[in-house]
Amino acid sequence: MKRTSSQARVHDDLARLNRWKHPGGKLRELGPKALDTKELLAILISTGHRGRSAEDVAREILSKHGTLEALSHLPLSKLLEIKGLGDVKIIRIAAALELARRTTEEILAKHEKKI
Repeated sequence: MKRTSSQARVHDDLARLNRWKHPGGKLRELGPKALDTKELLAILISTGHRGRSAEDVAREILSKHGTLEALSHLPLSKLLEIKGLGDVKIIRIAAALELARRTTEEILAKHEKKI
């Protein structure tokens, strides 16, 4: 039986979705806006811990601490309470949050100069 072009597209889309074992592949193909916060955080976390994926760890972080803003004010030692997070992963998260803060400051300063 021959596939129609729309069936072939659906099959290709499903194959592409199934090959993403980690959100990094999704980001590479679709760009960062296609990912939710949990997936972006999972990229920073990189690997999970004993049967838990990086996405599982990211989900736990967000369920315990809510928003990225809340996470940005959290003492780093609180993140050590989450299984699967060690110093390196916590430092990556802190660095990414600091980059976001500095980006925001630059944008606001640029906007204030225009006013």
